[in-house]
Amino acid sequence: MAKPLRPAITWLDQRRTEVVPPINPLWSLAFKLAGVSNTINYFRGEAEANWIKAHQPEIWNKTDKYIMLSGYLNYRMCGSFVDSIGSQVGYLPFDYKRLAWAKPGDWKWQALAVKAEWMPELVPPGTRMGQISVSASADTGIPVGTPLLAAAADKACEVIGAGCQQPHIGCLSYGTTATINTTSAKYLEVTPFIPPYPSALPDAYSTEVQIFRGYWMVNWFKEQFGHHEQHQSSKSGVAPEALFDELVNSVPPGSMGLVLQPYWSPGIKVPGPEAKGAIIGFGDVHTRAHVYRAILEGLAYALREGKERIEKRSGTPITELRISGGGSQSDAAMQLTADIFGLPTSRPHLRNLGLAPPSTPPWAWDCTATLTRRSKP
Repeated sequence: MAKPLRPAITWLDQRRTEVVPPINPLWSLAFKLAGVSNTINYFRGEAEANWIKAHQPEIWNKTDKYIMLSGYLNYRMCGSFVDSIGSQVGYLPFDYKRLAWAKPGDWKWQALAVKAEWMPELVPPGTRMGQISVSASADTGIPVGTPLLAAAADKACEVIGAGCQQPHIGCLSYGTTATINTTSAKYLEVTPFIPPYPSALPDAYSTEVQIFRGYWMVNWFKEQFGHHEQHQSSKSGVAPEALFDELVNSVPPGSMGLVLQPYWSPGIKVPGPEAKGAIIGFGDVHTRAHVYRAILEGLAYALREGKERIEKRSGTPITELRISGGGSQSDAAMQLTADIFGLPTSRPHLRNLGLAPPSTPPWAWDCTATLTRRSKP
């Protein structure tokens, strides 16, 4: 049995390396002429494979397979090195347009210190990859022979789980990283040279605009300025997030001129690696309630800008929104989002694995600040 050589590196890890494999000078010239040299070099420095080779050569020299965590779990379940096309999200030699490993002459094989024979077999989402082995059954309790089906990455599953299979429905995720996604049958680079991710639907793509550290900022506010709500929560048993909703509703839309730019973690995507977070417009009228509302408004406006860019590139207007993630539990955030986007906005029954009672109807927020009950399909 193959054994892991080191712990997995999560997507939140910030290590990077300047020691990267050389690429053909012709590719370097092409990237320079296209104005994307900095983006390509950023990718190469961020790639986990390049870091391991540069800083842990003794491990790299023992490597026989290089797979995502999903691929390793599949191997443990069925004994085969196979993974879903929908799970290949990361610094890999993957051709996002063809939804397959890059062709042998592709620059990605030069930019990343991996070999073609190290990579797993890829199959479309929904494909049977194998069946639960005897050893996996002993470890998990899953019956031997249970079919193992290809799924997709977490975000792709969240998008279809929120009911966003059509390109006119925008999926907003209010999680640690805030995102807006749509599902498209066409390959669309919303940001030039930044590919869409594979969808959980076969032969489809998930366009995405990210706001790094998105709803992480809500947790930051809670830790730095939410001591009163946390204390009240411990006394009353009411969740602190519900008390934060009261803060939002105590302040008028626009936070009386307080504006937040939500780029608190530099990234390569829009607006660029030079972007920094800021809160501007302070006056003597502002309180921490204004700061909290400004956080939610800043995130919503940044995602609305992402919506407009997706519409421009795709030619398809987004006419409704579905919101998931921890932030979707806030009624105030839902209504604020509906008002800023000017679109009907709803959330699924199930969010963060919490089960709503069967009798609970889905809720929808319209863009006129009225809470409405959505009719059942």
